[in-house]
Amino acid sequence: MEKIEVGEIFTIADENDQEHDVEVLGVLTIEGTDYVAVAFSEELLVETEDDIDIFFLKVDGEGDFSAVESDEEFEKVSAAFDEILAEEE
Repeated sequence: MEKIEVGEIFTIADENDQEHDVEVLGVLTIEGTDYVAVAFSEELLVETEDDIDIFFLKVDGEGDFSAVESDEEFEKVSAAFDEILAEEE
């Protein structure tokens, strides 16, 4: 699997098979599992005061992405990314 880089843009399909470009905002490994924080590219291109939607995807060993499935896993990943952002400030 190629290493995923911050700033990389790729296309994902939603539950309605509509394709969306997303940009990687962060990459993190937790307990041996890789996760990426992504946002829709079009939201990042528009300067606005509104918050952008950031979501997390799990990366499997073959480089495929899947949604974070449980609230517990989401909270764990969200807290880990928040910790990294706090350290960078």
